[in-house]
Amino acid sequence: MSVHGLASVGRCDREVFSPRLWLAVALAGVTVGVMPAEATAITKVSDPVRHVDPLIGSANGGNTYPGAVLPFGMMSWSPTNTAGDQTNAAGSNGYSYNTPRVRGFALTHVNGAGCHPGAAGDIPIMPYAGEVASSPTADTTDAIYAGTFSHDKETARPGRYTVTLDSGVQADLSVTTRAGVGEFTFPRNSPGNLLFRVSNSLNGSEDAEITIDPATRTVTGSVLTGAFCGRRANGGVNNRKSYYRLHFVATFDRAFSGTGTWVNGELRPGGTTASGGEGYATGADRAGRGSGGYVTFDTAADADVRVKIGISYTSLDAAKQNLSRELTPKDSVDSVAERAGRAWTQRLRSIEVAGGSPDQLTTFYTALYHAYLQPNITSDVAGTYPGSDGKVHRLVPGQRAQYGNFSGWDQYRAHTQLLALLEPRVAGDYAQSLFNLARQNGGVWDRWVHVNGPTHVMTGDPSAPALAGFHALGVRNFDVRGAFDSLVQQATVPHPSGLSDKGCPGQCEGQRPNLAEYLRLGYAPQDTCHCWGGAAETLEDSAADFALADWAGRLGRDAEHDTLMTRASWWRNTFNPSAGAEGGYQQARKADGSWLWPFSPTSDAGFAQGTSATYTWMVPHDVSGLAAAMGGRERAAQRLDAFFHRADGSWATGGDGFRYDPTNEPGIHTPWLYNALGRPWQTQETVRAMASLVYKTGPGGLPGNDDLGTMSSWYVFAALGMYPQTPSRAEMLLSSPMFPKAWIKRDGGPTITVAAPQAGPDAIYIQDVRVNGRPHSRSWLPESLLNKGGDVVVNVGTTPDKSWATAPADLPVDHVPAATAPIPNLPESCVPQGSHCLHNLQYDVDGVATADAKSQGNLDGKGWSFPAEQLPEPGTRTVGGATYLVPGTKGTSGNFHSLRGQRTYLTPGRYQALDLLVTAVNGDQRTDVTITYADGTTSIVPLKVTDWASTAPHFGEESVITADTRYNVNGTADGRKVTIWHVSVPLDPAREAASFTSPATPNIKIFALSGRT
Repeated sequence: MSVHGLASVGRCDREVFSPRLWLAVALAGVTVGVMPAEATAITKVSDPVRHVDPLIGSANGGNTYPGAVLPFGMMSWSPTNTAGDQTNAAGSNGYSYNTPRVRGFALTHVNGAGCHPGAAGDIPIMPYAGEVASSPTADTTDAIYAGTFSHDKETARPGRYTVTLDSGVQADLSVTTRAGVGEFTFPRNSPGNLLFRVSNSLNGSEDAEITIDPATRTVTGSVLTGAFCGRRANGGVNNRKSYYRLHFVATFDRAFSGTGTWVNGELRPGGTTASGGEGYATGADRAGRGSGGYVTFDTAADADVRVKIGISYTSLDAAKQNLSRELTPKDSVDSVAERAGRAWTQRLRSIEVAGGSPDQLTTFYTALYHAYLQPNITSDVAGTYPGSDGKVHRLVPGQRAQYGNFSGWDQYRAHTQLLALLEPRVAGDYAQSLFNLARQNGGVWDRWVHVNGPTHVMTGDPSAPALAGFHALGVRNFDVRGAFDSLVQQATVPHPSGLSDKGCPGQCEGQRPNLAEYLRLGYAPQDTCHCWGGAAETLEDSAADFALADWAGRLGRDAEHDTLMTRASWWRNTFNPSAGAEGGYQQARKADGSWLWPFSPTSDAGFAQGTSATYTWMVPHDVSGLAAAMGGRERAAQRLDAFFHRADGSWATGGDGFRYDPTNEPGIHTPWLYNALGRPWQTQETVRAMASLVYKTGPGGLPGNDDLGTMSSWYVFAALGMYPQTPSRAEMLLSSPMFPKAWIKRDGGPTITVAAPQAGPDAIYIQDVRVNGRPHSRSWLPESLLNKGGDVVVNVGTTPDKSWATAPADLPVDHVPAATAPIPNLPESCVPQGSHCLHNLQYDVDGVATADAKSQGNLDGKGWSFPAEQLPEPGTRTVGGATYLVPGTKGTSGNFHSLRGQRTYLTPGRYQALDLLVTAVNGDQRTDVTITYADGTTSIVPLKVTDWASTAPHFGEESVITADTRYNVNGTADGRKVTIWHVSVPLDPAREAASFTSPATPNIKIFALSGRT
């Protein structure tokens, strides 16, 4: 075979693979085509910056930005594009490739946040070639003070952004960490203005101010803003608040020929000061509000303007100091961009690859570039930074920088592990930063920190797995025990905010919402959890508790380990084996223990930005337990197959709630789950399929919100052929690498080499693996390799090897104790009574009311119910010649079992028939019931049920319970006779019946069921 992509653009070192290795590959049965001797050399990328395209993800919902920024930079100078609404932006984070019209170049951005608008976009500066004759804030549709451009006059590369607008103005921008230099060229003899839209952050502002000093050729100002996700429909207005002020200073290389300011609709020619915010609304509620200023230049003799800008989140003096320390008087865009390029080269060389096609290299190094955009430095050169308490703080001893922007719910699944792997010292400062902010926030580790502000966005407790993962990957340069104790406190001691519904569902203030109830029940109840979704919260907290338990074990904290490890299995409390015909799903349940009905695997009720079908797999720390709950590894693998493939066999790539969604985080680990199910070759083909189908070059090259580098980090791991087994440990699950060789260089630590000599687009299956020269039969890499370094050689081919890494001893190891009962939440065993065994049912509908509480029942969905006074008393009752367990008929608990397509479990037994007390609503109902036997065989039996209000049975049923009236939720009774019928469903007594299912026919309601022996 040929080595894919033998040539690479740019300077290169040469790494020559041994001919003996190639011979060994050939002898092993891998087809190797004839090639010249020199073709065995592969090129090692030495100039990764040349392969980065910052425009990737700027369309198709990737929500990236293309502007100038350094790794982890505070300043990111990038366009704000407009679609004709000054109170909004064309893209969530300012830029939309498909809307090339700009109203300014803002100084701060967040990469790939999903709210619209996203966050930041502070201090847009607009070069305008025309007379400023009206207030730019009055230009509410961006019809005047905005400009179109063509992408063929736009250049984006790491650390530099250049565009020429159709007006003839060119903007050329480059940055340092906290400062930047911009060079603007205006058409000769046209008015040349720079508009400082100080109040026009993406989400608006509470306040803003500007001061222009012509004598010193300086513009200074600030904006008081925040409000991340403040317009989110499912979070209300709770986040329409300020939590940071960005200060700036801009110095110019030439004098102003004029100045002006504006406040709201008033233009003040010659003005030098202004103030006023826009508010955090949108549309008409905000349009026409805000302030700013402009400086004008004479372009008759000189059409070029150079501006240097420093920013700070603490003070104007700090902004000035940041500017003076990071830029010299002689600096130009060229000199700063050259330094930026070197800085990016150094960071991107943390992973060097050899081989690969040009498109692969572009996709890979752009993904790595995106992963380095955050977290963002928020501390000044002097070590000051804005605390979450609104006060200015200083770095703690040993801390090099304070970081902000933690998209926890997203990042803990891939990005934080990549950060710890490549930049352990940055990861340590990041951990300390989050701990600092938590201490300033009353001990609460907010799940989504923007700059310094707790936004409460999303769900779960992501700091726990993030920091535990840092620690597992050897990160130690933070207050380990202090952070651990604080997170354990958060996980074990209820906080008053946990009872608040402010911001719910999308931005609930409680970090561990209603923790006391969670600890009492072992799950987050949907009706009283004060959270986005009870099932999602339970899964997230189970993963967080496992992380803390595992971390406790590493720290020798046995008591915390034992307590929290028990809670790591609480995902089982929301796994309903009866939900869906496939064999169980995660499902929200109420505080009384009942499940949330109606249920569908495609529903997001009880979940956050995902469906039950996706969240059911979100147990990466206990895959063996999840597989057991589904009926074993083989059954789990079959379900995973259906999750990744459409009915026609094609790959699922989003848009179907029943199947894999590669555009969002809850399920991005699932392609690797096959390893734990003993089918690693399916991990290999699934990972490669998703990497090639949804990750591309070009503006639409990301599958969804980059979410602060999370989706890009997924691709980096996929290309390397490894992925974190759990978010909070260091083991890596193996897949097939995409490059013939990769060098993973841990900053200040060892190097990990991954070689896959035969790598290519079709060579996706692992044939064998060697680690440090020894055969490796496991589908995962140990923690020791990640922390100490080593060599991994993965030989790949075009056909799957179904024997490698499939033995039980070679499967990934779960660190959660195995449950005594493999399938949770099965009904209690049936109660023998004569010739019957009386079954418990999973009741989902309260179809009974009492005379003094007629509003409590609703059997038919139209408000009608049976009268409790005319039904048998609860308990063991003989009705129509059979004995049943009659459910409770008072209160609001369920007492009818609807056939919603779920699996109804039986106590396994050899039954002659199932005797049903059953009725139908909204007309006669027909369905087929599939009986599943313990040996895996099935039989199908028709079930026909007459409507409850019919005067006589239509299908030969026996009338066994009648009532002479119905109650309605409006407090009335209609005097209409209603009936519960007896129907027998025949079974094969030679086989042990285990369950039954039917198509979704929720208008069939079972009151009680007994197995006739």
